[in-house]
Amino acid sequence: MGRIAGVTAAETRERLLAAAADVFARRGYDGTRVADIAAEAGVSNGALYAHFGSKAELMVAALRTHGRKMMTELLAADPGRSISELLLVMGRWLPRRRDARGYLVVEALVAARRDADVARPMRDYIGERSEWLRELVGLGQADGEIDTTISPTALAHFCLLLSMGSALITPDLHEVDDDEWAALLTRIVGALAPTDPVPTTSTGDPQ
Repeated sequence: MGRIAGVTAAETRERLLAAAADVFARRGYDGTRVADIAAEAGVSNGALYAHFGSKAELMVAALRTHGRKMMTELLAADPGRSISELLLVMGRWLPRRRDARGYLVVEALVAARRDADVARPMRDYIGERSEWLRELVGLGQADGEIDTTISPTALAHFCLLLSMGSALITPDLHEVDDDEWAALLTRIVGALAPTDPVPTTSTGDPQ
């Protein structure tokens, strides 16, 4: 079943995902062969195909795993954060320099434009990210942090655009001052808060 001697199937899968993330980040999707990933992980091509049906499937699986790990670490760092604070923390992180795996999404998006085999799982991946963000916005609205008149779908799309765009506009291409960026984000997140209702004035005597 494609296992390495003394290593479980789950551990072999994790090794393949880590190797795929590293190789795709270095060489891009088109420049990577299945054999390159198998060699990086120390397994045979057959072992790789026992876990993943195609290079496209492996690409998106590596992206999904990397993204989930980053979000898990962010949430675990301070589970008591409000939704507004979480959005600010996520936003402040965006312009920072990432490790090589942080740019996997760029390779995946480019590949999805050219290859239908990548486009299909990428649509699912983007849909998952969007749904997670929509649920986050919904929680903020239920807690009274975010105006209920704001569309969760539109706000999730806005967050995705910022996230994906930040992987394209890297710090070496254009850098922004951390304090200025944080101040702008604070204004944007503040604008999401519900507006206070206009107080009504009564001219009659209380009943």
